[in-house]
Amino acid sequence: MTVIDIPGSKSVTARALFLAAAAEGTTTLLRPLVSDDTEGFAEGLTALGYAVRREPDAWHIEGRPAGPGADTAEVYCRDGATTARFLPTLAAAGHGTYRFDASAQMRRRPLAPLTEALRTLGVDLRHGEKEGHHPLAVHAHGVKGGALTLDAGQSSQYLTALLMLGPLTAEGLDITVTDLVSEPYVEITLAMMRSFGAEIRQEGRTYRVAPTGYRARTYGIEPDASTASYFFAAAALEPGRSVTVPGLGTGALQGDLGFVDVLRRMGADVEITDTGTTVRSTGTLRGLTVNMRDISDTMPTLAAIAPFADGPVRIEDVANTRVKECDRLDACAENLRRLGITVRTGPDWIEIHPGTPTGPAEIATHGDHRIVMSFAVTGLRTPGITFDDPGCVKKTFPDFHRVFDAFVRTP
Repeated sequence: MTVIDIPGSKSVTARALFLAAAAEGTTTLLRPLVSDDTEGFAEGLTALGYAVRREPDAWHIEGRPAGPGADTAEVYCRDGATTARFLPTLAAAGHGTYRFDASAQMRRRPLAPLTEALRTLGVDLRHGEKEGHHPLAVHAHGVKGGALTLDAGQSSQYLTALLMLGPLTAEGLDITVTDLVSEPYVEITLAMMRSFGAEIRQEGRTYRVAPTGYRARTYGIEPDASTASYFFAAAALEPGRSVTVPGLGTGALQGDLGFVDVLRRMGADVEITDTGTTVRSTGTLRGLTVNMRDISDTMPTLAAIAPFADGPVRIEDVANTRVKECDRLDACAENLRRLGITVRTGPDWIEIHPGTPTGPAEIATHGDHRIVMSFAVTGLRTPGITFDDPGCVKKTFPDFHRVFDAFVRTP
């Protein structure tokens, strides 16, 4: 059995950085993810006037409940969706003028439901070029609070950003959601907010957030479940192989650990304990139809091993994957077809038929870290797979190729 130490969760690290910056006192984050996304978030906080001190396994953030320490700031969000959506929301609670921009890739990704909600709350927010996209400027004068209606059908990050803003408002926030994707990510948000002292009540599809502020604390970051999916998939694919990921067990916050339940349905042996999760190959992968709306970041992982199943694999209700770092449905289909696999797609689904992928072939990554890491698993049984941009894994796992290669070489 191989034991893999997975880097810290990107989702948890980003939320923890927001909450630490907003809290009264100094927060210490243990084992935060160190990647392009999280470093960009930390640099954004520094630009806004928050004190961030980084050590190898601990980051210390001095909170500012009244908002950014800088009156004006220019923040570059890189490729990070959490940075690009959370930091303008955090800045809105302060007082000053803050300008945000992002990479060309992030500029293409939508912001409109979030920025429209902030405007409903009275935030003076202006898009610099295309409405509903970066760049944008926030002319902040605090947020009174109130009630709003939100469509989070494209991204749960819109709801997460507003929920985390709630305790910083003068009167609290009531958010009624008309549509919601990736709901387990919202559960992460709620659990973490409460651990920093927030009070939230959920009544049907309405979240009521009290104006409590936040309290600093020491907070440990659990391993990234989405990143773990590539190692779990590899273990399920290769006969005689098994892998254990410590720190991702029955108490894990992240819904993407549910990917192992998909592998179990396909025939893998899965064991989840208090201390970690183990996946073992049984030598069989069965085809299936699965709804992945709540764990859509692992859709490419499943697509990458789907050709090796004994029947078609149909993944449904994943329209939101079309507005990620790239159109992941089309990217998966394009690359599988390049390997000789029969694939059908629709607006929110992909169906992959059994076959033997044939190389050599260069995978078109579209600058998307998840396409690279997913098709690295396909490469276990497909000699000659290369990537046009292997380095884009720096977004969430800069050391992925070395760690995955070491895992493959371990008997």
